[in-house]
Amino acid sequence: MTSAPTLYLMVGLPGAGKTTYAKRLAEEVGAVRFTPDEWHIALFGDDFHQVEKELHDARHDRVEELMWKVGKELLGKGVNVILDFGFWVEEQREEKRREALAVGAETKVCYLDTPMPELLRRLQERSAQNRDDVFGAITEEDMREWAGLFQPPTGAWRHIPAGSWPGY
Repeated sequence: MTSAPTLYLMVGLPGAGKTTYAKRLAEEVGAVRFTPDEWHIALFGDDFHQVEKELHDARHDRVEELMWKVGKELLGKGVNVILDFGFWVEEQREEKRREALAVGAETKVCYLDTPMPELLRRLQERSAQNRDDVFGAITEEDMREWAGLFQPPTGAWRHIPAGSWPGY
């Protein structure tokens, strides 16, 4: 009997290590990985502090909607999918779990629980590197505000403590 495809939800704040982990996980489980920042930057550039917040957020939401549309199609065809969206709110995680279940997939949450001092250190390091990613535009104020909005997963989710996987 063939096992059901799996939807993996990468959970954590920016800089937690979600994308790095998702890349390795994709290789390990043969999944298609969707990371919105990669598509957003390719389509619109790094517009995080360059345009009105509402425009940036609307663009980002559309990228995620398109990714999830394709992701559900893949799950329906038996392909594992990784959504590297952050999923800061329990309601978002539950919504994706229900939608995945509707196409015959199970869901696993990969929560990278990275302490604030480490997130800020990584933010500063990435900003200093002038990498072509959104981290050059994120401020400490942004990170602290987002941490206040974040709802850590509870229950039987897959929890990945800081420093517990190779390359972290």
